[in-house]
Amino acid sequence: MTKNIEDASVLPYHMLHTMLRVRDLDRSLAFYCDALGMHELRREDYPEGRFTLSFIGYGDEATNSVIELTYNYDDEDYSHGTGFGHIAVAVSDIDAAFERLTRMGIKALRKPGPMTYTATNGQRDVIAFVEDPDGYRIELIEA
Repeated sequence: MTKNIEDASVLPYHMLHTMLRVRDLDRSLAFYCDALGMHELRREDYPEGRFTLSFIGYGDEATNSVIELTYNYDDEDYSHGTGFGHIAVAVSDIDAAFERLTRMGIKALRKPGPMTYTATNGQRDVIAFVEDPDGYRIELIEA
């Protein structure tokens, strides 16, 4: 629903990033970069604040949404809560992508198959789910 806004310049216009807290930055980078093919775009270390940020994605931050991995130096146990669902990424061949990830030792949550529900246009997406090192669910959707 679009509202009548007098000055559209005050509205957000581009989603920048989603932040995930991670327990082991190197292990998470291996998953997102080596397994899913993202790139570390930049890293910022804040020793005084006792945390490091790593921004990862498939393209530059100016035109693409990215993920911010936040590593806190102090050992903390994070809970995901019930509000967060998953991160979705497109793949061209879901069976090959899923097989590659499971061969790499990535935890499989759901094998490739049609989504349980059919969209109003009659289409059913082919999806699969894997899990990152911190238990975040990653949905693979065949493009």
